[in-house]
Amino acid sequence: MKAIVFDTFGGTEVLHETDIEIPQPGPGQVRVRVHAVGVNPVDGKIRSGTMEAIFPTPLPAIPGGEIAGTVDALGEGVTQLKIGDEVLGWSDTGSYAQYALANPTVLAPKPATLDWTHAAALPVASDGAERVLDLLDIKAGETLLIHGASGALGTIAVQLAVARGAHVIGTAGPANQDYVTSLGATALTYGDNLVERVRALAPQGIDAVLDAAGKGALEDSITLRGTTDRIVTTADFRAAELGIVFAQGPQRRSAARLAELARQAADGTLTVTVGATYPLADAATAQQVSDSGHGRGKLVLTVS
Repeated sequence: MKAIVFDTFGGTEVLHETDIEIPQPGPGQVRVRVHAVGVNPVDGKIRSGTMEAIFPTPLPAIPGGEIAGTVDALGEGVTQLKIGDEVLGWSDTGSYAQYALANPTVLAPKPATLDWTHAAALPVASDGAERVLDLLDIKAGETLLIHGASGALGTIAVQLAVARGAHVIGTAGPANQDYVTSLGATALTYGDNLVERVRALAPQGIDAVLDAAGKGALEDSITLRGTTDRIVTTADFRAAELGIVFAQGPQRRSAARLAELARQAADGTLTVTVGATYPLADAATAQQVSDSGHGRGKLVLTVS
């Protein structure tokens, strides 16, 4: 099968396409014929070696862990799924490949009206957004500031926070102001005088901050909160030195919750935005864009 592999840590130039053997499912696993793969910021951090202390990665390695595809083989003891089922979720093996192995307990059924690219864009972003909102203990009536509101995680976090009854202020680039507004947030650009501009929008104060951008807004967030309490970042590695929670912890991977959100995405009550798609062979280009931290929604690889 075709797969993207890296043999050493480094920049996107270490990624290359190669032919490797198709994996065989072990007991309690299924094999998925992958149709689309979500590209996540953590993929680039693992490739570069930045995450090695947290996620040790034996080399050579296939990046990724988020898939949408069709079950094509069952391991011993699997009864939850059958061959031909269309699913989305998390893989046990690297997902930048034509085939991946997965535990059926972390795969959700793909609604027929949800296309493959939008299905692949949902698992990691939705899981991360809900996990951080729970860490922040967001309640109805509170004001939440989200940095990076137009990104994959930010897009979902805005909507889920609004659904909880929170008022959301979302920062994003100038080109994404209308988009953030369409998600239900009050949009605000990055840049100078952020503290003053946020205070003008929320004179009663900010109850919590989610930083999904990692663009140096933690100091301003502390100023706005008056404390490091209830500030969480998923993107800024300076978190520990500033006394901020870095939420790059274990995912929950709830298939039941993913199935519910997939149904909402299929019927249009949850916006899932695919910013760009790339063929599997162009994974290095996709990671370059992801590493830059700019853009709207999720980057997705399509697998033929």
